[in-house]
Amino acid sequence: MRGWILPPLENSDFVAHMEQVLDVYKEAYNKDYPVVCMDESPKQLIKETRIPIKMKKGKEKKEDYEYERCGVANIFMANEPLAGKRYVKITEEKKKTDWAKFIKEIADKHYPQAQKIRLVMDNYGTHKPAALYEAFKPKEAKRIWDRFEFIYTPKHGSWLNMAEIELHVLMHQCLNRRIDEIGTMREEANAWQKHRNNKNAIINWQFKTENARIKLKRLYPSINA
Repeated sequence: MRGWILPPLENSDFVAHMEQVLDVYKEAYNKDYPVVCMDESPKQLIKETRIPIKMKKGKEKKEDYEYERCGVANIFMANEPLAGKRYVKITEEKKKTDWAKFIKEIADKHYPQAQKIRLVMDNYGTHKPAALYEAFKPKEAKRIWDRFEFIYTPKHGSWLNMAEIELHVLMHQCLNRRIDEIGTMREEANAWQKHRNNKNAIINWQFKTENARIKLKRLYPSINA
């Protein structure tokens, strides 16, 4: 998980977006208006050049420091914190159209009955409605767009995105070793997803607006009234 990178003092744009996200997080569960968080991260595909020594009792597994790079995969993560559900998709590339197709999957495959999906995500250049029009015909692009309310975390505020927490768990529990084929990575990520969803593992988010106004007071503009 990326560390906290805070903006300069008195950043009204940051606090406005932050408070919007925190307001969404405090809402009660509503299946018709689910709050879903989305994030993505690259993952290097790495091939062993020598056979590792397997772990034995009292001894750790040993890997040679040399390895072969086999390209980079991109991991998309969507999670619904209050429902304890997450959905992983691994692609060969990180393009606007890849994001658009993942968004379509969220709408049509995972939340087909929802009236409006409230999607929290980082403000990347690829995470824009325009990407839908690059991936689909206008009528379809607009249909998908209308299924969502996009809620962006502020710049330097990726830590406000709960999907980042899920990505960290995935990397630690499932993808924390050398994997050289994207097919293997997909199989293992799918198995992890199924296992974690069956556990209904939720995220207990504790940071609220009142906490922000105290702990991050320096980010709020000074008002002399």
